[in-house]
Parts: sequence; C-alpha cells; structure tokens
Amino acid sequence: MDFLYFLANASLGLRTIEYLRTMEHAKFASITVIHQIDGWIVKIRYPQPLSDQHRDDFRAFMNELGIPYEAEMRLQMVFWSLETGQSTVEVMRRYQVAIVSHGIPDTKEIEAFRQQFTKGLGYCPETLA
Repeated sequence: MDFLYFLANASLGLRTIEYLRTMEHAKFASITVIHQIDGWIVKIRYPQPLSDQHRDDFRAFMNELGIPYEAEMRLQMVFWSLETGQSTVEVMRRYQVAIVSHGIPDTKEIEAFRQQFTKGLGYCPETLA
C-alpha cells in the first residue's frame, strides 16, 4: 500500500518519519524522500494492507502536513527503479533527482542533507526549514 505526498519543507518530512516510528502498524513501512527546488516528495510504502481505520488515520495525518501528489512519468520511473533494487546513486544520476532517503525511515539522512545543502549555499532556503 503506497502513499505519495508533496510536503513544503524538511520539518514536515521529519514529522512524517517520527509518526512512522511511533505507530505500531507502521513498523515495517519504508519511505523514499526526494528533495526538489519547491519542496519534498515523500512516498510511504506499507508492505501489508492497512486496516480501514489505520489507512484513514494516516491519510488524515498526511493531509494535515501536505497534499497528495501525482507523480509524473520521470518520478514513477525513479520509484520503480528504487523498488527493483537499483542503486540510489545510479538512479539519482540517471534521472537527475536528489534522493535524500530510501528505505527504513531515518531522520539523520534528512538532517545531514539540510546541513550540507545549507552549508553550500550559505543560507537556509524555505524548503529546508
């Protein structure tokens, strides 16, 4: 069961990961986080179907943070490539995307990306707040 959302900034992505870590039914969920100039694309994959209640609760939570997203063909290919086990670095090169995290939800990857990106620019863009 997959969910795809657009989030305005990094803090919302971090909140999503924290939610997944604290919910028992989300223990085996995986997440792919892609940074774009105007925001973040987050794909959450549950390996098993969720109960109606858990699905509705998760959608309500995510709808508070962002908006459901319809991926264009290039991003669909990115997700498919990652799901078939292709190297994250190779997928980033091939499709020219910034994959910040893929797999087990981990806030450290997003934090590290924020720090490196901000350090390189010398300021913090709104999407990295």
